[in-house]
Amino acid sequence: MRTVTYSMSASLDGYIVGPDGGFNWTEPDEEVFRFWIDEIRDVGVHLLGRRLYETMLYWETADQDPTLDDSMREWTALWKPLPKVVFSTTLSAVQGNARLASDGLAEEIERLRAEPGQGDIAIGGATLAAEAAALDLIDEYRVMVYPVLVGGGTPYFPRNERRVDLELVETRAFSSQVVYLRYRVTR
Repeated sequence: MRTVTYSMSASLDGYIVGPDGGFNWTEPDEEVFRFWIDEIRDVGVHLLGRRLYETMLYWETADQDPTLDDSMREWTALWKPLPKVVFSTTLSAVQGNARLASDGLAEEIERLRAEPGQGDIAIGGATLAAEAAALDLIDEYRVMVYPVLVGGGTPYFPRNERRVDLELVETRAFSSQVVYLRYRVTR
């Protein structure tokens, strides 16, 4: 069965964006960016909320930008053909290799798990991840922790009333003082 992963960057105090909506502190250095490139290779389909989808739209045409370096071109070559499912109540159309979700999150994940195919089912976006967590659909939490306290904003972890036990699967410290943590949900 395909693994459902939630992978995003977060501040040390647990936010993916600060109180002002900014996330410029997550700008990856080359070493961290290479890690993200390697991680996206294991994704078979990416589920996105509207805000993250709109943020990531840049990469649908980034290969036309003559200022891109080689690693950004490599990321674009991996991201662009990756199947994406966008969850939105306000969008009427999406671009690139994306489609609007036709069902609820649980039904979409159930369908994707049943389909033949390889690679993780990645979830991006805190709101969508919170819904998946509440439905107990996330198998792994992957967080790239940046050495900054932003004091508020959108939390990486959903605020809910239930306990979730995790098993540490992997850690990695980068020279930029960013730390990657990968946890598997124990059921």
